[in-house]
Amino acid sequence: MQRRVVLVIEDDLPIRRGVADALRHAGHECLEAGDGAGGLRLAIERELSLVLLDLVLPLRGGLEVLAELRRAKPGLPVILLTALGSEEERVRGLRLGADDYVVKPFSVRELLARVEAVLRRSVERTEGVDSIRLADGEVDLLRQEVRFDDGCRQSLTELEARLLRYLASCPDRLLSRGELLLRVWQVDARRVRTRSVDMTIARLRRKLRDDGNPGRVIETARGKGYRLKI
Repeated sequence: MQRRVVLVIEDDLPIRRGVADALRHAGHECLEAGDGAGGLRLAIERELSLVLLDLVLPLRGGLEVLAELRRAKPGLPVILLTALGSEEERVRGLRLGADDYVVKPFSVRELLARVEAVLRRSVERTEGVDSIRLADGEVDLLRQEVRFDDGCRQSLTELEARLLRYLASCPDRLLSRGELLLRVWQVDARRVRTRSVDMTIARLRRKLRDDGNPGRVIETARGKGYRLKI
């Protein structure tokens, strides 16, 4: 089995070394960076499976690094390492395309579980759906790209493509947030409170040109869930 390469961008040396040691013990190859500028450079230059990204970093902040990564490598999974009181930054991170977050202080067991879940999502595919036809374009789920008839293109993250694939694999069925969390995020909604589904749907709507006319592509049933309408 090919070893997964995980980059840890964290300026706190004891935390970074502890996380790196845990990842290596779990069988992953691990790279380390102690600031945002160096971490971004490594993330762009190296072939990676996942980035663990602290939000508070010297030289370049975590959200700035995340935004640059989404432009350079839209499909690269990213987990944020955040402080307990930084809810606003976590929400901003999810809107920018982070796949998950872990709140400090965290246990090694929790961190590894989230790492494995995100890595599993990045490899596994919901079978049977490779493309989705839009009224004004097409979603290519294999290439993780939206192509519009006017020539414009939008890149999708791995998580966004997986969510669209799952929605498309269940035509005409309303999918609850709990089901989406379980099947796409592989998280039990009864144990975790998260806005990841809503934030990811909001990003998809912008990329699918569904935000100006909500419900044209993704229908929302308030308090119940979501359904793909095409």
